[in-house]
Amino acid sequence: MAETFFRGTGRRKRSVARVMLSSGSGRVLINGRDVENYFPVEIIRQQALLPLKTTQLSGRIDVRVNVFGGGVSGQAGAIRHGIARALLEYDAGLRADLKAAGFLTRDARKVERKKAGLKKARRAPQFSKR
Repeated sequence: MAETFFRGTGRRKRSVARVMLSSGSGRVLINGRDVENYFPVEIIRQQALLPLKTTQLSGRIDVRVNVFGGGVSGQAGAIRHGIARALLEYDAGLRADLKAAGFLTRDARKVERKKAGLKKARRAPQFSKR
């Protein structure tokens, strides 16, 4: 019998996470590595797995993630968004909890591009009178 997967795509900054949930023992694999190995910092790890904790499903669902682009914080946010979307597919009754916690909203903030003639996105060169 084929295992059923519930899929969700999460995005944050430049990161994109493709998440697959299946019933299991609570194992989390990110890019083929264990979550403790991939995110050694505890706070980042908690941030990524917050939707599972909020819905009390952390020990009952296996999570497989393929994430690319961006940095550690962006990837954790993308994984959080992807897990929340996949949980909706798993059980639509979880929508109220996930929505109230703000996990279904895509954080659209990105790094602003640098403009010509400026030192950074908005920082002008220092003015000199002489």
